[in-house]
Amino acid sequence: MLLLSCPDTQGIVAEVSHFIFTYGGNILDSHQHSDGESGTFFMRVEWSLAGFKIPMEKIHTAFEPVALKFDMDFRIHFSSRATRMAIMVSQYDHCLYDLILRNREGETHADIRLVIGNHPQMEEICQAFEIPFYHVPVAKKNKAEAEARQIELLREHEIDLVVLARYMQILSDDFVSTFPNRIINIHHSFLPAFIGAKPYHQAFARGVKIIGATSHYVTADLDQGPIIEQDVTRISHKDSVHNLIMKGRNLEKLVLSRAVKLHLEHRVLAYGNKTVVFD
Repeated sequence: MLLLSCPDTQGIVAEVSHFIFTYGGNILDSHQHSDGESGTFFMRVEWSLAGFKIPMEKIHTAFEPVALKFDMDFRIHFSSRATRMAIMVSQYDHCLYDLILRNREGETHADIRLVIGNHPQMEEICQAFEIPFYHVPVAKKNKAEAEARQIELLREHEIDLVVLARYMQILSDDFVSTFPNRIINIHHSFLPAFIGAKPYHQAFARGVKIIGATSHYVTADLDQGPIIEQDVTRISHKDSVHNLIMKGRNLEKLVLSRAVKLHLEHRVLAYGNKTVVFD
């Protein structure tokens, strides 16, 4: 499949379709969006390679003249190749379990190569699912060394996507810049409300009637990255902080799994601090 963005102008869809048709491809799915404010065009097109005249490894090069003509930023992905994914986790296990189980059941298509924890508790879970677990303790005095080790592990396993499954550490700018728009976080709040620590306690103190969860790409600005997926649930004055946390954790699992699935299916294009999410 092809994901692209470029300045909006006439003929883009026709040119892309002509490229696929010329080499014997059959378009299976196509979506496009034009952002009027920025004048940017976005497109996702999926086609069958059965009978396609260009070998897989040469499609990117063959498409470059079209991309150059329209000043495109583009990526080509193949559904036959599973995204190599790493999960980072602290002491909460609900999102970790959910990601592993959904992948085992075929809801998502990822190659979960390793789990990195800054606490050792999740090793037993990973052993049960035969996923390598690495304990990398993180403290103020060793944060740089710990992140260097984490990055080393991610590079060693050739990771495409890092998922923070309630990983309760703030990543440095250097870490984030190593994997731009390839780190997905789940924040236990409906951003931009209640950023930072203890959002359920903040929500309880404000007497809100709705709580939510937000999954976003990680950027250098804490909890400010491009949002991929969000959801909410209603609460009332009868709910305690404990009830809010329980309801919120269910949302966290759902929202994170949806965001990961959208990324794995190459349906997300980030631009500025926003995303285009193709359904």
